[in-house]
Amino acid sequence: MIKLVVPSLEDMWFREQLINDEKTMEFNKKWGGTIHFPRDKWESWYDYWVRNPDGKRFYRYILDDNNMFVGEIAYHFDENRQIYIADIIVMAKYRGKGYGSLGLNLLCECAKQNGIEFMFDDIVIDNPAVSLFLKNGFYEEYRTDDYIMLKKTL
Repeated sequence: MIKLVVPSLEDMWFREQLINDEKTMEFNKKWGGTIHFPRDKWESWYDYWVRNPDGKRFYRYILDDNNMFVGEIAYHFDENRQIYIADIIVMAKYRGKGYGSLGLNLLCECAKQNGIEFMFDDIVIDNPAVSLFLKNGFYEEYRTDDYIMLKKTL
């Protein structure tokens, strides 16, 4: 139903559109909402996340069965906490079709293949994505006033 692809630098238009879409980024209101990602930032971001991940970063686009970009998955190593943090964003207009669960499970499979034992995500308490993570094998490790830390053994 979906596949993961390494985007090209030219494909960064989709990331720009994805993270600058108000409805898609509603979950991020507490931390600023939409994210400005102008073309002059693409190259340095792409170098860091895609060309030179140093085993600490992973980034892919999610394609549907019509080869349309529907979202992104990623993880990165958080140096301060010494853990890997998951990231998945599905464009609002494609939500509710199973892409979130499929993408999250593929992300975890890729992380496991890359030697990662545990995946985490810190999600704002009122973010509906908490249920997505819980139904896909994550559990609550702890919570603060701001977020819930979820964890999955890979």
